[in-house]
Amino acid sequence: MMDARSAPASTVDAEPPSTEARRVPAAVSTRRGTTLATRTLGEAWLEVAGLILAHGAESSFGGLPLLEVDLVTLDIASPNANDALIAAHASPEWLAWMRANFTDHSRVAELGGARSYASRLFDYAGSGRDQIAGVIETLRRDPRASYATITTFEPLTDVSYIPCVSLLDFWLRSGRLELVVYAHSIDFGKKGFANLVQLAELQRHVAEQLDAPVGPLVMIIKSATIYLTEVALMRDALAAAGRLDRSEDY
Repeated sequence: MMDARSAPASTVDAEPPSTEARRVPAAVSTRRGTTLATRTLGEAWLEVAGLILAHGAESSFGGLPLLEVDLVTLDIASPNANDALIAAHASPEWLAWMRANFTDHSRVAELGGARSYASRLFDYAGSGRDQIAGVIETLRRDPRASYATITTFEPLTDVSYIPCVSLLDFWLRSGRLELVVYAHSIDFGKKGFANLVQLAELQRHVAEQLDAPVGPLVMIIKSATIYLTEVALMRDALAAAGRLDRSEDY
């Protein structure tokens, strides 16, 4: 079929193009990525872990080998930080570490002394700007706002470390406070569950301040990973949760 861009210029005596030649779609969509719709945070964590174990491509980060699935979206209907699956099968140490990252303004030694998520969210770039308070103010002023959007990225100083979770977008839809998050990469073997818990905590806090119920949490991950050192651990977690065989479902 002739492409619209390669069609000859029209002339006075040219025959009109055939109906077939004019049938050029307005947009062409090539499906990429995977969306996992779940009810809870723990289900999302185990579903994406199963996906990575079943279909992850070999890759590496900082020289460390891992399995990777690109362009994954988690659509979580009822995010609750007090998640039973995470409480039963995730590492308490990493949950505590991530909680400190989201609540303590101290620099994070394990990340090369980078500023914590707490400092980025509540004291952006050391300016005293509380971004979460700004989100609440925006949505109080305009409940239909689609621009209550904040970032953890501090481009003037983030050189060696780029925060994994870089964009948080809050909005009120159907009377509920929803949160859409973008992450360049998330390690679902060691810390991904803890990221989900802390994001749900932030969502709950904003919802309470707006006197609104909590709606879905959507997380878009460019690179969803499990390091090879955590593969056995995640297989054990999936088996303990009765979900190991589901890693073949994708």
